[in-house]
Amino acid sequence: MKATDLNKNEYLPYFQPYINKIGDLILLEGLVDGLEKTITFLKSIPEDKLEYRYEANKWTIKEIVCHLIDSERIFAYRALRFARKDKTPVAGFEQDDYILASEANKRSMEDLLEEFTLVKQASIALYKTFGTDSEVLKRTGVAGGGEVSVRALGFLIAGHEKHHCDIIRERYL
Repeated sequence: MKATDLNKNEYLPYFQPYINKIGDLILLEGLVDGLEKTITFLKSIPEDKLEYRYEANKWTIKEIVCHLIDSERIFAYRALRFARKDKTPVAGFEQDDYILASEANKRSMEDLLEEFTLVKQASIALYKTFGTDSEVLKRTGVAGGGEVSVRALGFLIAGHEKHHCDIIRERYL
């Protein structure tokens, strides 16, 4: 299944820009593609840019990487719950509060990239257990106030990552 095959009722409208970033990649390809390309890209960023802010109150690149890690963990957790038929609504999260509490700028980029890699590998392993075109991927639950499917969460993980890499390229480098 490709991101372009998702039904609009499988995710909230504000996820559309992230889903669009994936295009014709199938779900596991999108996750694996992100691991390889994102790590290569992030390793290429000069050290003097890692704590740069293009505007006051905007995140640094290290904070963006931490945000990607936190978000992927949360989206994968939601996917696991919904895949296991847990219908308990899941609250949203305040990303800015997470970043403030993360102290990402005190960490080395090497440490952040190691964690990013491990989290991505865990997401890939999780999605492999769901199958490639199974009923599990079509299961839904409520997160952040709206219905979302397991497969949409996978595409969201991949597209959200691409979105932030594009932002880094456009505004930080």
